Amino acid sequence: MIRIEKVSVTGIPEAIRGMRNPMNSWDKSDSGICKGGDTGIGCGNCALSDACAHEYDNEYTIGKNDYALMEKLAKAGTSHSKYRRMMVVYLDITAPLYWWKEFDTYKVGTVANSCSTMHKIHAKEFTLEDFSCEHFDDLDSARGFDLRNDSELYRNDVIWALTVTINILNRARNRFLETNDKRYWWQMIQLLPSSYNQKRTVMLNYEVLANIYHDRKNHKLDEWREFCEWIRDYLPYSKLIVGGSADEE
Repeated sequence: MIRIEKVSVTGIPEAIRGMRNPMNSWDKSDSGICKGGDTGIGCGNCALSDACAHEYDNEYTIGKNDYALMEKLAKAGTSHSKYRRMMVVYLDITAPLYWWKEFDTYKVGTVANSCSTMHKIHAKEFTLEDFSCEHFDDLDSARGFDLRNDSELYRNDVIWALTVTINILNRARNRFLETNDKRYWWQMIQLLPSSYNQKRTVMLNYEVLANIYHDRKNHKLDEWREFCEWIRDYLPYSKLIVGGSADEE
């Protein structure tokens, strides 16, 4: 399971200015506010051309000249596409710990603040919804399981193992809340499965996202494929990351 929320993309105007510094070609820049007439660039000069859905609003839009240069530099390699490092994306990601373990490979150009298991693992009761277990057999039948009742067992050993683990986690949580004895905190920390879902607020940039997309788009984990599909289908001007032309957006 992966959930992406609260997305914000910044730095596009600044990236374009920096991109044109090496050749002092600022006068060729044609990006700006997407409005008609003399007050904006107008849809005729928009890099999205017929695919543009801005309808003369106040959104900043990349012009055709700037987009052509951005495409050219992206195709030339990372030493030329430095402008992508200035196109910053903020987002909240909720995903299992086994996915975050692989995400942490991308250290350069990323910042993340996570919900803390060290400090807040005991803050709420554990439930099935806290874990990525969508591939378990007979999961639907497990959702009505009373996690406090040890006498209820499931035919599916995998579901049974997780529900028993959740039960033990909740027992340790309750004892920790009652006694504040760190022994029970350790039981929660060391028993917590890697399928536990954690939320992090993440800062990335288009260069890092390009590396992620090409590295992970065919990964065996659903979470990576879904994340790459989100990059391709959601982010503005995603073809600068994945390849292709602006008209295809």
